[in-house]
Amino acid sequence: MRLEVNGRGHELTEDDERSLLEVLREDLDLRSPKDGCSPQATCGCCAVELDGKVVYACATSAGKAAGKSVRTLEGFDERVRAAFAAGFAEGGGSQCGFCIPGIVLRSACLLEQNASPTREEIERELRFHLCRCTGYKKIVDSVQHTAALLRDGQLPPEAKRSGRVGTREPKVGVREAVLGRQQYVADRSLPGMLHGALRLSDHPRARVLSIDVAPALALEGVERVFLAGDVPGERHLGLIVSDWPLMVEVGEETRFVGDVLACVAAVDRRTARRAAAAIAVELEELEPLATVDQALAPDAPQLHPGGNLLSTSIVRQGDAEAALAGCAFVHEGTYTTQRIEHAYMEPEAALAEPTADGVRVLSQSQGVYEDRKQIARLLGLTEAQTVIELVPNGGGFGGKEDLSVQGHAALMARLLGRPVHVELSREESIRMHPKRHPLRMHYRLGCDADGMLVALHARIDGDTGAYASVGMKVLERAAGHATGAYTVPHTDIVAQAVYTNNVPCGAMRGFGANQAAFALECAVDELCALGGFDRWQFRWDNALVDGGRTATGQRLSEGVGVRTTLEAVEAEFRAARFAGLACGLKNTGIGNGMPDSGTARVVIRAADRVEVHHGWTEMGQGVDTMALQTLCEETGIDPQLVVVRTRTDDETPCGMTTASRGTSLVGNALIEACKDLRRDLVDHTLAELVGREYHGEWTCDWTNKPGKSRTGEEVTHYSYSYATQLVVLDEAGAIEKVIAAHDAGKIMNPTLFEGQIEGSVHMGLGYAYSEDLPMEDGQLASTKLRACGVLRAHETPPITVIGVECPDEHGPYGAKGVGEIGLVPTAPAVANAFWAFDGERRRALPMQPPWKS
Repeated sequence: MRLEVNGRGHELTEDDERSLLEVLREDLDLRSPKDGCSPQATCGCCAVELDGKVVYACATSAGKAAGKSVRTLEGFDERVRAAFAAGFAEGGGSQCGFCIPGIVLRSACLLEQNASPTREEIERELRFHLCRCTGYKKIVDSVQHTAALLRDGQLPPEAKRSGRVGTREPKVGVREAVLGRQQYVADRSLPGMLHGALRLSDHPRARVLSIDVAPALALEGVERVFLAGDVPGERHLGLIVSDWPLMVEVGEETRFVGDVLACVAAVDRRTARRAAAAIAVELEELEPLATVDQALAPDAPQLHPGGNLLSTSIVRQGDAEAALAGCAFVHEGTYTTQRIEHAYMEPEAALAEPTADGVRVLSQSQGVYEDRKQIARLLGLTEAQTVIELVPNGGGFGGKEDLSVQGHAALMARLLGRPVHVELSREESIRMHPKRHPLRMHYRLGCDADGMLVALHARIDGDTGAYASVGMKVLERAAGHATGAYTVPHTDIVAQAVYTNNVPCGAMRGFGANQAAFALECAVDELCALGGFDRWQFRWDNALVDGGRTATGQRLSEGVGVRTTLEAVEAEFRAARFAGLACGLKNTGIGNGMPDSGTARVVIRAADRVEVHHGWTEMGQGVDTMALQTLCEETGIDPQLVVVRTRTDDETPCGMTTASRGTSLVGNALIEACKDLRRDLVDHTLAELVGREYHGEWTCDWTNKPGKSRTGEEVTHYSYSYATQLVVLDEAGAIEKVIAAHDAGKIMNPTLFEGQIEGSVHMGLGYAYSEDLPMEDGQLASTKLRACGVLRAHETPPITVIGVECPDEHGPYGAKGVGEIGLVPTAPAVANAFWAFDGERRRALPMQPPWKS
């Protein structure tokens, strides 16, 4: 068989069972088509043109493509490619970048047929694609900008930029990502590389009686099968609690359907996966604990040695019971939120290779220094023998904090003495990685006759699934954010994380504040209805201000922008017939008594190369760009000379990358590093400074766990960000627009700021009414990405972002977190808008929208 690819012929054998995507990537090394869901034909990352029609390469057999002409992004005219690179750089249409080459290919085909498409026409074309980062608005902007460049017939020269803070500096690496040149882990290879695959448990709770690897070893091309006993170091790992085994041993119990029983190394991915499936496992099925109530029952089997209660977080101020008894109005209700999938477009992957005395791992993780600690323990190595290099991350949102396939790849590479590449399928990814916690929240919220909040009594239960992950911290955040952006003098809040046999739950954008905001903001509207209060005025009267106290009793010193964000949306709220309001509060940094620090180094490598080394993960949020802009602001160095990188042998340690915490910490660390550099630049050129290094560090070590202050003054977090969102419905009950007013403290980069908020709102809308990942008896109802309910471009309403700047005392240039706060108010704003439309109170997510009723 023969097919033509980008104008060149390629021969295939008649018995080739592979997909067109496999042929393009494996045989021709064409890396712009990405494998995001193969072969589910859902995400569009693999889009190519086949005889003039755009198709999903993952769902197109190589045989079907035989005799036809294929065009990938690499095959388009250089003028078109350059226009898209420039258009997306200016328009901010790429964040993590993994989905963008497929989107660009389809858009390029559209522009060949229609040189001036409308926004609606572009959105209609994009219905075949998913993007989890952007909210699509800046993608559409970028396509329209590209269309204008192509119509003009000549690209303008790239503008000279200062790179300083506050400017619209293009995202670092954006042009390479747009054209498919940015290499993710799945795009990498090494000489002599083997491929790994995992054998997962078929049942959520079962005793492993035997594992027979002989059928796998009998397959040609299989190098070795690894079991739990092959782990040379510590087999149980975890970010906080070491309770998650790399592989489950014979005689032990599985705890969820993503537990790994064995891993295989073979000559290619297809053989490795066939071998993993061939491993014969004998299990004794046991009754799973599928709900929090089942797990907390007195006679429940204990899933972990310490029992089924992972943690209990308590926040108490004043006397909530007595205060509620004296309230003029009290609302009581139970609110529930669902489990959802992160749905980043890049499934988990890792590439490990042995070194002379250890191992080197290419990782897409959200914390390479945490990876280093755990992999070193796993292999019985020192951290110096364990090098982790960050590879561009195709979306994280918290779901890539926990160690995933990096451990399996490292183990196989170390023991085989050869490089090993492991890449999960979309089904495996959905089964294995931690999700957003489903919470049950019982709220009693009371106010006085004048509409001033007095007390909150809340009980919060969270299903943390099979392993701890960061579940205790998520529930701790839910408790600490239970009163949201308001002053509530009396609080009695208890939040507990409970082990079950469901998929683990851990970090996801918002980290417990989302769930608490849904309960609180819905309760506020219900309280307003009881007392006849104006919904906007009630929020403004009770909003936190400078000197106000959070749920934990922390007094906020300055830069509290809640009222400013409320004022930004008031006119639109008053003008709308059907509208929902919600405010949000979200911490920046770890806090709660855990030290939070970041380090950075500036290396003058050559007269035309200045390197910035840091430990934070660039996963679309723009932390590398924030680092570049901080350096340029402090020194005036030309941004074209700056290279940013993250690898553990640079020794710039930091913690896990969570939302905009990286911006805060890398910014402060670089400001410190640049003090000496700035002084040196007064009397020296860069050429004269070649070889010099400048180190900076910033640490927050003054926070405390709720109720554990040693000074008598609660400080649970060093910084918070604030927001108000307004959702307006039309006469039919459909969402007409979302207005998001967000206090960023300092908007470091307007384009990236807007993109973060638009993407967050998009995720929050899905959380509100379309996304779900249901489980029954420990089994997932579906492992299809399409079933997760992520909204597509034509389903996403207009979003207006309003930037507010109330500087934070600890943030670089006053900056606060942006990445997480963006969706904290969204779901409750939607719920309150739905209630305003039809009078139906919705207390469970996802909600049934009025237009589907």
